[in-house]
Amino acid sequence: MDQWWLWLVVAVAVVVIALGIVLAVRARSHGQVESAPEKPQVEPETSPPEAVAEPTPATPEIETPEPTAGRLVRLRERLARSKNSLGKGLLTLLSSDKLTDEEWEEIEDTLLAADVGVTDTTEIVDRLRERVKVLGSRTSSQVRALLQEELTTALGVEADRNLNTVTEDGPATVMVVGVNGAGKTTTCGKIARVLIADGNTVVMGAADTFRAAAADQLETWGTRVGAKVVRSHEGADPASVAFDAVKTAKDDQADVVLVDTAGRLQNKVGLMDELGKVKRVVEKHGPVCETLLVLDATTGQNGLQQAKVFTEVCDVTGVILTKLDGTAKGGIVIAVQRQLGVPVKLIGLGEGPDDLAPFEVESFVDALISVDEQ
Repeated sequence: MDQWWLWLVVAVAVVVIALGIVLAVRARSHGQVESAPEKPQVEPETSPPEAVAEPTPATPEIETPEPTAGRLVRLRERLARSKNSLGKGLLTLLSSDKLTDEEWEEIEDTLLAADVGVTDTTEIVDRLRERVKVLGSRTSSQVRALLQEELTTALGVEADRNLNTVTEDGPATVMVVGVNGAGKTTTCGKIARVLIADGNTVVMGAADTFRAAAADQLETWGTRVGAKVVRSHEGADPASVAFDAVKTAKDDQADVVLVDTAGRLQNKVGLMDELGKVKRVVEKHGPVCETLLVLDATTGQNGLQQAKVFTEVCDVTGVILTKLDGTAKGGIVIAVQRQLGVPVKLIGLGEGPDDLAPFEVESFVDALISVDEQ
């Protein structure tokens, strides 16, 4: 009897345990079904948007350079702002009715300080002093008029300062030379504006292949005025670039081709070889009409020593003085012409694109010694 009861208890216990397991499994399955995430709704398919055509880049507007006539008139104002020592000093000294030996020495020192040069200063002062002595009684305005005549004579009014851009056949070739740092490439771009302002069509050759930025810089200038720029990769043969530029100018029937040459060569032999090669290759198309030397006016007498190297290795036909508005030494113009024997043809009056002006002796001298009368 006792044994039967024991088996009954065990059987009941087994049934309870089995029932519990079944209920637990069902509960777990039910919970997983309830917690399962809903499937995301699929958006109805739509047709892709139509492709929008990108706008065509606008053609850059071509600038019209300022006419060259009358540009030099602005020089008076620029020299006034630069506090030109030559004009101020001489006008102060010449305001005296009686000039003593000490005052004549001060006039001489003023001319020297203005970078006129020793030889030219001595000649100018000696001639001026002799004329004042012969004149006798005189006013400061009379003396100033005499000084103006002497400076004009020193600069030479008879020199041909026009850019030679007329040829019988094909474009006129203009080579631009000078040491780097004088603003040579920028000046080349400004020369293009001068020529275009005077009615010429221009092609520029980026033959300064030693500087990576030179060709980009030149192309920027050309784009602004519609001048085509012929260029090549950095380190390319400069003579080859110059040759292609002249050929392009001939094909396009352009009036002038400007060739911007490298200026980093300080060795005379190397410079002679490089520029000589460029010139020989260019002349296969026709003669070089102008070789323009770019000089920084602020370098004064030191710059003249570098300039002499260029005049010795190539036939320089004209000088362009840059940064003349930023120096109080306007007498450098006299020194350049007298020592190099080459006329100044263009002068840079500032950083603006049209601040390069044809050089006019009378206007320059008038501005130089009349600056305090603004």
